[in-house]
Amino acid sequence: MGKNRDLVFESCQPEMDLPFSQAEYDERLKRIRACMERDGIELLWLMSPEALFYVSGYKCIWYQAQSPRSWPATSGIAIHRDHDDFIMFDTPSEEIMCRFVTCAKDVRIFPMTGRRDGLSFIIDELKAEGWLTSGKVGLELHSYRPNPLISGRFEEAFSGAGMSVVDGTDIIRELRWIKSPAEIAYLEEASRITDIGLEAAKNAIRPGATELDVMAEMNYAMGKAGGEPAGLILPVNSGAKANCGHAMAGRRVIQAGEQVNIDVAGVYNRYHSDAARSFYVGEPPKDVLDYHALSSGVFDVIDSIIRPGLPVSELINTTRAYYDEVGIWSDRGWVGGYELGLAFPPDWVGNYVYEMTDTDSDKVFEPGTIVNFESQFYAPRMAGMTYYIDTLLFKEDTALRPLTFQPKLVIVDA
Repeated sequence: MGKNRDLVFESCQPEMDLPFSQAEYDERLKRIRACMERDGIELLWLMSPEALFYVSGYKCIWYQAQSPRSWPATSGIAIHRDHDDFIMFDTPSEEIMCRFVTCAKDVRIFPMTGRRDGLSFIIDELKAEGWLTSGKVGLELHSYRPNPLISGRFEEAFSGAGMSVVDGTDIIRELRWIKSPAEIAYLEEASRITDIGLEAAKNAIRPGATELDVMAEMNYAMGKAGGEPAGLILPVNSGAKANCGHAMAGRRVIQAGEQVNIDVAGVYNRYHSDAARSFYVGEPPKDVLDYHALSSGVFDVIDSIIRPGLPVSELINTTRAYYDEVGIWSDRGWVGGYELGLAFPPDWVGNYVYEMTDTDSDKVFEPGTIVNFESQFYAPRMAGMTYYIDTLLFKEDTALRPLTFQPKLVIVDA
């Protein structure tokens, strides 16, 4: 190696960048291993960005998920049911990063020969540790990383080493449902950042501005406030596009007399708080304004019942009764919600989803959980969907909607 390279790899130690204490990581690992014991899994092999972050704090900008065939995604974390420490495996390119973005005590870097494809190295190292026997190995079979071809290679390699492969996806996902006090604090900060993004959008929406102008102002304001890039591209949809929930912001110029819908998530240490709002450029027709008020009125109903331990069925049945009473249920788009929290691109939708058909659900919103609630209905005149999404946070002694930018149609000057 050259002397400059030698110096970097021998001595470079950036400042540590871990969002949680070692005690919290230790507790997570303890609970993971207990779940492995429950499920009869001896070894858990993790590759999804969320799992890597949850276990070790690892985060980066590139996970090789869509990379060339010669650069397969093979880095990950191995957890053994009977060992106190996990092993992190990564490419030589990330050796320096592994020194400051992870709490891992045992980091093993792929050899320079075959530096991008570490599969055989991983298997050899786990065999040498005695971690590959005749037990079960859990893989994240519901994750996009690794892709099906590489996942198949891992399955074949583990099977060839005497292990039986099972789906271990839900171990980490289920443990993430209940957030720690530190996670709740990050979610509250994410909500503050979300409010800043909403205010920036309101100030940017005007005739002559493009949808991309509005998105840029939202992202700039949240970045200045300490926010991070969200797990989803933030939509800004105007005019007829306001009838779509997931269209991308584009170069379309916003006009007077149009509705503009946005969905924004503030992010802090990868924890997301979600909100969507509808805006109208100029004075809206009365029937449109009144219809939006009916859709957004559901949040007053939610405020009247929200509490720690709220049964999911109570939320669903109460809100459905409200929609029936005000007479808009037949015009629904999607109504319901999903778990929020830790997320990386390309998604921020969490593991747990509740829909308006879950009227007999036995699930409850325990202290330490956070979800959103979406109230989307098609308004008169094809003006656009009523685009109201708000975050519901359930703490130990209270439950609330932590955003201050209230869900109602916002009228901006034309």
